[in-house]
Amino acid sequence: MKRIIALLIAACLCVTGCGKIEKPVEESDNKKEDPVKIGMSFDSFVIERWQRDRDVFVSTAKDLGAQVNVQSANGDVEKQKEQIEYFIESGMDVIVIICIDSGSLSEVVGDARKAGIKVIAYDRLLNDSAVDLYISFDNEKVGRMMGEALYGAMTPQLGSVVMLGGSPKDNNVSLLETGFLDVCEEKGITVEGRMHADNWKAELASEYVYNNEPLIKNASGIMCGNDTIAGAVIPVLAEMRLAGTMSVVGQDADLEACQRIVEGTQLMTVYKPVEKLAKRAASCAIALAKGEKLEDEDVTKINDGTYNVPYIAMEPISVTKENMNEVIIGSGFHLKEDVYLNVPELMP
Repeated sequence: MKRIIALLIAACLCVTGCGKIEKPVEESDNKKEDPVKIGMSFDSFVIERWQRDRDVFVSTAKDLGAQVNVQSANGDVEKQKEQIEYFIESGMDVIVIICIDSGSLSEVVGDARKAGIKVIAYDRLLNDSAVDLYISFDNEKVGRMMGEALYGAMTPQLGSVVMLGGSPKDNNVSLLETGFLDVCEEKGITVEGRMHADNWKAELASEYVYNNEPLIKNASGIMCGNDTIAGAVIPVLAEMRLAGTMSVVGQDADLEACQRIVEGTQLMTVYKPVEKLAKRAASCAIALAKGEKLEDEDVTKINDGTYNVPYIAMEPISVTKENMNEVIIGSGFHLKEDVYLNVPELMP
């Protein structure tokens, strides 16, 4: 009897052990997706605003679960090409480019698109490249704002202006100047002198002013391609005893430009809400990487010389002493104590 019971127990144990079937491990339906990988190549960080663009873009992208690799080409076109090639080899999902030369990257951008990588032209259009998105500000409107500000500051008897443009290789420069010159033509303003600062080297503009003193002294105002150029020009005007009487306009709303405006040595700047631009660009980059369609209501088309590419244009804002507190300080772009640092007695 004991032997029969022992055999029965052994049989049960055998059935239990052999009959236990391990279920195959199934991948969870909720498995976390691989993060979107974004490569971002900047022209350089010489211009003050690019640091803000970078920080906001990276922060927004990370909040949305993406990884961002930021590179700076330091104004070297060949280095920027190498960075884009590196991003292609690294298998980025999206490449965001703030180009040095709008016409030099079509081949490498083509390589990226052949590799299935989405490409965004940030702030500056890439010519003949068929990018997946160009996102910037309305640059012609920026130029019109500059022209209108100079016209508004003129005496009833119209004068002439000098145009100190940015890099001729930057497509935005031609768009801005189109808007500016349109206003000059409409208002009867004569452009007596003009130059371009290659690679946005502001010292070239200050040299031009220094070497063309008679021309400058006969002008009513100076259009500067950006606030960095304005910042290089105004000390030369001070030597000529024209700072504060010569109307100078720029763009980007750099802190020093805002300080000059409240001090009275710069007439206006154009504020471009880079936080909105960078946040929108980051969300668009992730949407493109995931194959999602961009919102239709504000996506238009712009011709890059060969192709009509998707284009999102953000609205710029003209800033003078009168609306500095509302636009710049009210938005938190710069702190009040920083803007009025040199003239605390004027702080509202």
